[in-house]
This record gives sequence, C-alpha cells and structure tokens, in this order.
Amino acid sequence: MIRNALAAATLLLASPLAAQSQQEALNSRYDRALAAGYKALMLCGAITSAEANGAERPPESVMQWELTGIQSPLDAVVAELPFTIIRSPDGPIARVAVTWAQDMPARFAAYGGPGIGCALAPIGWPDGLDDPRPPVKVTPRFEPKVLGTVELPMIEGWKPPPPTPLDRVFEAAFGKGYGKGRTTAVLVNRYDREGRRTEGRARSKSGFDDKTPQRTFSVAKSIAATLIGAAVYRGETDVDASAGLGLADNDPRRAITIDHLLRMASGRYSDTPGNRTDPLYYGGATVDEVALDWPLVSPPGSTYRYANHDTLAAVAAIKDTFAAHPPAELFAKLGMEGTVAETDWQGDYILSSQVWATADDLAKLGQLYLNDGKLPSGTRILPEGWVKYVTTPSGPQPPTGTFGYGAGFWLLNKEEGVPPDTFAAIGNRGQYVVIVPSRKVVIVRRGEDPAGSGFDIAAFTRDVLAALPE
Repeated sequence: MIRNALAAATLLLASPLAAQSQQEALNSRYDRALAAGYKALMLCGAITSAEANGAERPPESVMQWELTGIQSPLDAVVAELPFTIIRSPDGPIARVAVTWAQDMPARFAAYGGPGIGCALAPIGWPDGLDDPRPPVKVTPRFEPKVLGTVELPMIEGWKPPPPTPLDRVFEAAFGKGYGKGRTTAVLVNRYDREGRRTEGRARSKSGFDDKTPQRTFSVAKSIAATLIGAAVYRGETDVDASAGLGLADNDPRRAITIDHLLRMASGRYSDTPGNRTDPLYYGGATVDEVALDWPLVSPPGSTYRYANHDTLAAVAAIKDTFAAHPPAELFAKLGMEGTVAETDWQGDYILSSQVWATADDLAKLGQLYLNDGKLPSGTRILPEGWVKYVTTPSGPQPPTGTFGYGAGFWLLNKEEGVPPDTFAAIGNRGQYVVIVPSRKVVIVRRGEDPAGSGFDIAAFTRDVLAALPE
C-alpha cells in the first residue's frame, strides 16, 4: 500500500510537469512560426514599399532596424531564421519566404503591387501560392518629380552657420536626449492660417531618406479614424450607430457603437493589455477570425481598455465603403505618395497597425487636422467639427499615464510646457505625429526603438516648440 501510494504521488507530480513541458514546447514552436511570419512580412513590406516609392531598402537594413529590438520572445528567434526573396520576372518582389520548421512549409508574405502591399499567408500554407487576396481598387499615384542637381562653387572663407536651437533639439533626438530609442527621422512643419506649409525642417538617419516608408504601427489607428471621418462626411456612416457586432439583434454587443470602438470603450474582453493580436499580425489569421467575436465583460462605454480589436471592428463597420473609397483614395487626396495600407490574406485592412508611410506623408495627415479637415485646396473631406470630436475626451480615460484619449488620437493636454490643444497619433517603436493647432505646427518623429526603451515625446514637443520663434 505504501509503495502504491508513493507511486500515485509520483504520478501526480509528474503529470503537471509533463504537461508543462509539452506546453512549453508547443509555445516555443508557435513562437518560431510567429517570428517567421514577422520576418517575412517586415522584409516584404519594407522593401516593396520603398521600391514602389523610388527608394531602396536592402534586406540587411531591414534586419538592422525593423527586425532587431522587437518584442520578446520573438526577438531571440527572428535573426536565425533563413529567408528567401522571390522576385517576379519583371523585377518586383513576388513573395518573401522564411523557413521555421523542417516538417512545415515556410511562412511567406505575398506582394500585391504598388498601393496594395504585402499580405501574410496563414501558418501551414504551401509556399509558392499566388497572392490569394481579391482584387483591390488602387487610386493612381502621383508621378514622382525627378529634380536635377546643381553644382555650386566653393566660396573662399565660407563657414557653415552655427547650429540653431532647433538643430540642437534634432541632435538630441538622434542621440539619447529623449530616451534610449533609435530615431530614424524627425520633421517639423509650420503652416499659415489657410493650412499651407510655410516652413519645414527635416533630418533622417542614413538609409531613411524622404522616400523611405516605415511601418506606422498604431499611428494607423488615427488613419482609421480619419477614414471613418471621411465616410461620415460622405453620409455613409454615423459614429453613434451600432458597429454591427454580435450574432443577432438581441446580442448585447449590438449596443457597441463606432464611437465606443474609436474611444477604446467597447467593454469587450481582450487577452492582454494592448491586445497584441499576434495571430493576425504575424500568424496569418484574418480580421474576421481575430477581431470581431470577443465577448463583453463591461457595459459599452463604461471602461477604457486599449485594444487593437476595437479599431479593427470600427474599420470593419465601414468595410462596405472601401469598394468605392479605399484607403488609397484618401492617401492620393492628401499627397501621401509613399503610403500603403496592407490587408490580411482575405483582403480586409489591418488598420490598427499595418500601414507603411514616410515622415512627410504623416506630416500631411497632420496638416489635414490643422486645416480642420480640409485639403490645402480648400476642399473639405472631413466633417466640420471632426477635429473637435477626435480630440474630446468624452469617453472613459486611460487609468494610468498622463496622456488622455479622444477618438483614435492621444491627447497631450496635461503636459507641462505643451499647449493644451496638442494631440497626437502614436505607434509602437517610436512613431509619433504631434499636432499643435494653436502653433500651426506638426511634429513627426520616426524610430525603430527597441522594446522597452521609450522616447519622451512630450519633452521633445516642448523643446521643439520652444526652439521655434513665435
């Protein structure tokens, strides 16, 4: 009996350990699959968006910037995974494949062409399949202007001017003056009362010129809010209307409005703070599979919880408008020539993160908001009052930190030395578009910040504004 009791106790102890070991092995295998998807999509998106905009991004540059310092545990895996870039006979990339397991097909991202970008295939799909997405309407892009160079004679005794206060702020941004991040580009533009640019200063890291798009990460959420605003202006949606979530009319999720979703106040459950959405972003799942069916845990409008799936659900609510008015149409109107919004493999936009844009493109998004939703030509594309709507903290607010939240935009209204009307689009790895209406200024900072390093955008904004003469 004693022997049997000891054997039973040993079995009870061993079973959880064996299950834990099995789960750890499964998690490790899945992490490799996610890392391979991350690598395939980043290589495909970075290189194709640059080439479509007249720039170059060698794979080594993408490995150095986009594919280092990413979130754990993928960071420890991604560098070792072999990749192959497959180009079509006429030159552009067709797909990028990344090997991750001997008994499974490579993960791959397929390129759909200029204005369409790359989409990640699900785990297990045979490499070599054609791009599975349905056709996407693409608005014709602007033809880039090719400017010649002029050789200026050297003047004897000429010396460069001393650095200005703004030069010193820029220098600090590229050093460690605002944190331990890695800045790739900064841009500061000023505008007149009609919304026309009157002054601009920009600087970028080597390899990131004005034609090099970078992934916006969650700056895309503010682009999503802008697309919804354009649909409101056209009379195609209403932010106070149900977003159509749930399985039936009596489903309590039908009470969730587009406004709730834009304000991160749906009341739906999310598995992690920030709702990482790895199966969609890097696993090849779809928006329908990942973003729309989460259950309620709080009444809609009662709690704030930052979640990717809220923005994705808000975009899904205007999905029917994209046939006639895709994101590329908005980008063309704004002159955002290097911007592309990517989709999942079924053609649904991942506008919580997966947009590629240059610093100048993002400044044009900020210019639209400085100009109260009108283009420089005076043509209105957002409703009157939309700027006030997205910058009003009328919903529940973040429980931590000092930034408030409006509808798709962050609010810097409580930061010392920063005008209280300042608001911003903010994305992972140091993507910032800061809009200061009272000063008619847009500030863009791009980066590839390692996870946890941070960049003090409030201090940078304060110092930029102090360096600009009133």
